Amino acid sequence: MTSPSSWLQYIDQNAPRFDSLTLRVASRSVSQDAEHRPDVLKMAAWLDGQLKELGVTTKLADVGEQMVDAQKLPLPPVILGKIGEDPTKKTVLIYNHYDVQPAERGDGWDTEPFELVVDEQTGRLIGRGSSDDKGPIIGWLNVLEAHKALGLALPVNIRFCFEGMEESGSHGLDELITSEVAKGKEGWFDGVDCVCISDTYWMNTRTPCLTYGLRGIVYFRMTVSGPPRDLHSGGFGRMVHEPMTDLILLMGKLVAPDGAILVPGIEDMVPPADAEEREIYERLDYSIKDVEDAVGAPITLSNDKATVLMGRMRLPSLSLHNIEGGALGRTVIPACVTGTFSIRIVPPQTPEVVEALVVKHMTEEFARLKSKNKLQVGKTNGASPWSADYKHWNYEAARRATEAIYTCSPDLTREGGSIPVTLTFAETLGVNVLLLPMGRGDDGAHSTNEKLDYSNFIEGTKLLGTYLHEVAAITA
Repeated sequence: MTSPSSWLQYIDQNAPRFDSLTLRVASRSVSQDAEHRPDVLKMAAWLDGQLKELGVTTKLADVGEQMVDAQKLPLPPVILGKIGEDPTKKTVLIYNHYDVQPAERGDGWDTEPFELVVDEQTGRLIGRGSSDDKGPIIGWLNVLEAHKALGLALPVNIRFCFEGMEESGSHGLDELITSEVAKGKEGWFDGVDCVCISDTYWMNTRTPCLTYGLRGIVYFRMTVSGPPRDLHSGGFGRMVHEPMTDLILLMGKLVAPDGAILVPGIEDMVPPADAEEREIYERLDYSIKDVEDAVGAPITLSNDKATVLMGRMRLPSLSLHNIEGGALGRTVIPACVTGTFSIRIVPPQTPEVVEALVVKHMTEEFARLKSKNKLQVGKTNGASPWSADYKHWNYEAARRATEAIYTCSPDLTREGGSIPVTLTFAETLGVNVLLLPMGRGDDGAHSTNEKLDYSNFIEGTKLLGTYLHEVAAITA
């Protein structure tokens, strides 16, 4: 290990301090909620101040406004930062996000979601954003603090890009990145040699991993409308075409119980895995029990590990999310209902091609219903899939760092979720992008009782800093 032991000891000696994470979990920086937009802005101001105290030159980049609940709101700023200008050192760009998903105690949380709870028995730090993505942000701040406190020079030049809209579409981020890259030497990303993102998780609770691929996503809204107002089901039931009936029949034509996507052409775009590729999934330290433990029930689509893993990593999936417009507790025929669903896509699929196939399929299925209602269907947003060269020196540095901190080799994984900015960085900067997780597979990001294990917070902080030292030491 090339990382000096002194800063690692500093992290251990100061490990009990959770003040920063406690305060940040208490910040309701929910980007999709207009009521809490001021909290997101306060979180940005706090993070900007912390970076400046640690010697980072920053800029709060204005990315415009948006309409939320009929209100025009400022988009949270993207925090750009830089520390180090040594031309003999490599330059690493670090990305994270400071906004979080919504959470309420009534959603099923065992504790108040915006109060960090330290479970002394399990070592879990419970609270919204603890793992996604405030824990990793605090980890990076701790790395900077340790080096500054000990008078240690950072082994690389660092550039930061922290955004506050990741959980709500990253509005304005792609345009900002593109404009900064276009500025060349005057831009904030000039000279970047590689990118590191800590916004993913281990596959299980035992084995660290490096993630080299992400599925893309296409999110759809499908609306069926009929009468101009809701109707009494006793007065009009079986007299008229009902929008809810049509919508449910249509949504049943999207995906089969075994997960197979029923939209013609989508499954055919992905070639089957050969024996060599299948062996990659067989070797991963993951089991059916890991899935069952993570979801809390024995509900896997198959009992074959490789099949289940490929369903998450290399195959597209379609999930039905919600039906809006229903009349809960009232016996009416809704006038207009909307179903939402999304498709996680993989190479060589693109949002545009998938949207065209879905619209064609739904239009044809709706015609078969011979309904007099009206159908509207289309995507609301989309992101392309991404994969990186895991033999690149950036991944080798991360592998060495993982072995130094956890004394085991990391699994190489592709993740089922989507982080659109990953592809943006890869394409605009033309450099390797690494996904280096801090949290475990059971952290429950986006779910109730989100947590970050104490050990992952501390050892993960060491991992992030050690990675920087390994990047400095490795031959590019």
